[in-house]
Amino acid sequence: MERVEKFLKEAGIYYLATVDGDQPRVRPFGTAHIFEGKLYIQTGKSKDVSRQIHANPKVELCAFKDGEWLRVAAELVEDDRREARVSMLDAYPSLQAMYSADDGNTEVFYLKNATATFSSFTKAPEVVKF
Repeated sequence: MERVEKFLKEAGIYYLATVDGDQPRVRPFGTAHIFEGKLYIQTGKSKDVSRQIHANPKVELCAFKDGEWLRVAAELVEDDRREARVSMLDAYPSLQAMYSADDGNTEVFYLKNATATFSSFTKAPEVVKF
């Protein structure tokens, strides 16, 4: 899991895919944070992506850096504890201009049953589950 977090942070931006009815939706994300032994992401409850995750928590994310790419298939589980939101916002101070732990909008999810695949054109894929 630490390797996945490191890759996502070094890539800077990754793309999160959700499902909206029968239509895939993909958008850029930038948060990846380990809290209490789980990998978390963050969004706002007012966004369509939040509604999509609550309707179908199965997601996939993809990032690319230095000729390698990472795909992670997982289920997202909301953690509604203030401590989880605070930890994420402390890890990403730039988000504090838009979000706060008690604004009723900030939402954090951890990845469950995750399968991460590291790939490149030059070596065999490596799979990590967490």
